[in-house]
Amino acid sequence: MRRGDRLFEVIEILRRAKKPMSAGAMATELEVCKRTIYRDIATLMAQRVPIRGEAGVGYVLEAGFHMPPLMLTADEIEAAILGAQWVQTRGDPGLRSAAEKLIAKIQAVAPGDLDCFFSAPATGVAPVHPPEERLSSSEVRKAIRQQKKIRLRYMDEKDVVTERVIWPLLLGYRDEGRIIAAWCELRQAFRYFRTERITDAEILAETVPKRRDLLRAEWQAAMETERRQYQTPRSVNASDNAPDDG
Repeated sequence: MRRGDRLFEVIEILRRAKKPMSAGAMATELEVCKRTIYRDIATLMAQRVPIRGEAGVGYVLEAGFHMPPLMLTADEIEAAILGAQWVQTRGDPGLRSAAEKLIAKIQAVAPGDLDCFFSAPATGVAPVHPPEERLSSSEVRKAIRQQKKIRLRYMDEKDVVTERVIWPLLLGYRDEGRIIAAWCELRQAFRYFRTERITDAEILAETVPKRRDLLRAEWQAAMETERRQYQTPRSVNASDNAPDDG
């Protein structure tokens, strides 16, 4: 690793750390000796990077220091491209457009010797064909951001249609189709709704009467309780094989 790259990585380690980082811990992560870390810290401090600490105790990066934008490694660029490829094949039109713009912005500031990462990426995503939806993903995302209730008619796996008012909190993306995790006023519980089974929907002007972070915490606690009850592992991510609503 070039010294300039290593200095950047030292700052990144300190920026992520929740407590003082020892030279030994940084040396282990960067696969160098502690003496090299001591020299790097001294160099950064001489360049007025606001690092506090001392050898044998640990170092912290003072709040308010900002890294230059988009100083990405090759792996980070590939991760961004792979994520954008997934969104381009599975997201709604708004997200697909955003993914294209994201990659264009990253390419515009990336060093010239990394152009091959964009013209011939090492990763790829298989195309899929999501089912038709009456309620678009962009509308669901907007309702979640604005904390608006949604009234919908929903057909379950037995073809029984019910009318619900839900408090949407997460839109889970799968390879084909999407799932809304929400509080259901009819069931008075958290439920999942497959978007292709929504036969009619309306975004209401009425606001969800609970802060989003509190609602999400309650949902995660409910999922954890359900996992313990059935004693089977299950992700709290709505996109991971979530069951149909009941």
